[in-house]
Amino acid sequence: MTENLHVACPHCHAINRLPAERLTAGGACGRCKRPLFSGIPVTLDASSLDAHLRRSDLPLVIDFWAPWCAPCRMMAPNFEQVAKRMEPALRFAKVDTEANPDLAGRFGIRSIPTLAVFRGGREVARQSGAMDASSLQRWLESVL
Repeated sequence: MTENLHVACPHCHAINRLPAERLTAGGACGRCKRPLFSGIPVTLDASSLDAHLRRSDLPLVIDFWAPWCAPCRMMAPNFEQVAKRMEPALRFAKVDTEANPDLAGRFGIRSIPTLAVFRGGREVARQSGAMDASSLQRWLESVL
């Protein structure tokens, strides 16, 4: 029997069912018809976060950042590079703490950049500070 995974669309945030063995083949959203995987981190806010955090079966890696933060801007290309390498096994997302202070408070973000990994709606790991791409990938492989 085929196991179906629930995958949130990075564009319209609709939940899609995708057979687990077809995860690497990608697929398109049933609602907006756009690709479910692009290798680009999805920007989340309070209204879209729960679809990816609680309703999707993919582990979620969130970069909590702010536009004025130099280390955040320095790490952004590394985060995108790792997203290209590791998606679709993981969903990569960014939350702008300046635009979404309620989310920063909800998750207890005290410094930025902070990376948090969620599985099944629960936080499983957290790391503060900028990382290069290889360190970030090693850290993610070690926590998952």
